[in-house]
Amino acid sequence: MKRSIRLLFSACVFTATAAASATAMAQDWPNRPVKLVVPFPAGGPTDMIGREVAEVLRAEFKQPVIVENRPGGNGTLGLGVLAKAPNDGYTLGLVAITVAIAPHLGNAGFDSFKDFTYISNVASTTPVLVAAKDAPYSTLSELVTYAKANPGKIAYGTPGVGTIPHLAVELFQTQAAVQFNHIPYKGAQQQIQDLIGGSTQLDSQSSLVVAGPQIKAGRIKAIAVLSEQRSPQLPETPTAKESGYPGLVVAPWFGIGGPAGLPPEVVQKVHAALAKGFQRSDVQEKFTANGNVIHISPSPAEFRQYATTEFARWGKVIKDGGIKGE
Repeated sequence: MKRSIRLLFSACVFTATAAASATAMAQDWPNRPVKLVVPFPAGGPTDMIGREVAEVLRAEFKQPVIVENRPGGNGTLGLGVLAKAPNDGYTLGLVAITVAIAPHLGNAGFDSFKDFTYISNVASTTPVLVAAKDAPYSTLSELVTYAKANPGKIAYGTPGVGTIPHLAVELFQTQAAVQFNHIPYKGAQQQIQDLIGGSTQLDSQSSLVVAGPQIKAGRIKAIAVLSEQRSPQLPETPTAKESGYPGLVVAPWFGIGGPAGLPPEVVQKVHAALAKGFQRSDVQEKFTANGNVIHISPSPAEFRQYATTEFARWGKVIKDGGIKGE
């Protein structure tokens, strides 16, 4: 009996000591370099967001924040890496809208809520529908009229099945009762070139990084942006909401998170650093220059709830459209 009590006491002391040690380590965090997993290729628009976030955290914590690109599977590979990382706070990651989409396509390899700690949303890009400069439609209304009069004649490009540009058009087709032909590509640049060359008649882009310069050069024309508000980069282009499709508001979002079980002290420190860092005018200018909209979540709980809402929304679009993962 006495031996059992001693063992129980020892176990309690060990647990309390370990908890106190973990708390102390979290309070001292970070005292060495932090890795930021970006689940997309280096040099792309998403990578730019990740690197700017790394710069913000680097400035706030006075420690190196090293970006590690782990592209593949439209973001699923890198998110899988993040999910399996140690939860000591020294591996964070860009938690993208992929977490709200990939599980519905059956190719995630992670649980969107059991495997991650949500810290804060950071920014969303401005999706845009564009057409060839000589297309016989310049607005969503004209596009719908043309599509109904010419069924099956409009082919549209996207970066792939199940990507936000693809799902956005699926949503539009449902709302407008039209049908286009989907042409999936491997990248935004090839999409635009084929649109200019006439291989497609419509193109769906998740941001203005690739499409913006081509629009300004007059090689293609913007039909509508799918953001909540008009973009400062395309002030003359109406939103889909303004054009009579209030349900067609799409925000490809990117936030910061980590593996499940991050210490609460680390979560709060990262959230506070992001909230403070994104108040700087130079940071805001870098983000908005490419059509990004800053969205710092009021709290980690709010970011998790937002992801939950997005998970349900895109799950319905995928189910209704009968979309299957590649």
